[in-house]
Amino acid sequence: MSLRLRDPGRNTGVAPEFVVDPVLLDAISPSGDRGGIVVGSGLKGEPLTISALRATPTRIVLVGGLYLARQVALRAMAVGAWVTIATGRPAAWQVLPKAAGNQPNWRPSPLVTIRRLSPVELPRPSEDAPLLVVTDGGPTPQDLFPPRSPWHTTVYVLPYLHPQATTIANAADVVLMQRLPAGQAELAARIWRLPPQMVRQLTTLKDDQVVALGQNLWRPLRLVTTPKEQALLGPVRRGD
Repeated sequence: MSLRLRDPGRNTGVAPEFVVDPVLLDAISPSGDRGGIVVGSGLKGEPLTISALRATPTRIVLVGGLYLARQVALRAMAVGAWVTIATGRPAAWQVLPKAAGNQPNWRPSPLVTIRRLSPVELPRPSEDAPLLVVTDGGPTPQDLFPPRSPWHTTVYVLPYLHPQATTIANAADVVLMQRLPAGQAELAARIWRLPPQMVRQLTTLKDDQVVALGQNLWRPLRLVTTPKEQALLGPVRRGD
């Protein structure tokens, strides 16, 4: 089952509605419609949304810079997801706890946790509290936290495509790819059987452009950022 990009004029499907702490809403502008995550805008400026938090175990692969990965995680938080980051570079992810803020007792919000790249017990996801796990383990990540239950989504952050990541890439429900060098675009063509015109498009994307790839899906889109996100992440960019 593939994820579908949704825009207001073409898809009226309703995603679940989650409860979000008002403090978090003050830190991050809501960026989806009833549980969907806005991943960018189309050619006419229309918002394009994926229902990444759903009643099906879900895999998302991001090929590109850390900016894109952190933006997706922030937007999942903004629609009410619990977020766990498994990473070898924890300092690069401290922006998420900063955005989540503190509880009334001044302890960090439990909404986001940062872990090492080793198996740990995860929160139990539910319809009221979906779980997004980000695996930031380099180009050949271990599948430490595969999604096994409803309302559990795992995002794999790949700084570049590597042949040993083919299994994870092929298992993804949706792939978001930023600009690729020619050699990696050719690897993408072999993994997903892309025709030459799509391969060329991957090599010519601008810094703020992404291609969403899935079953019967090839959709170029433009990354956009809210003022609050820009204050946390900086300007839209291809790299880290």
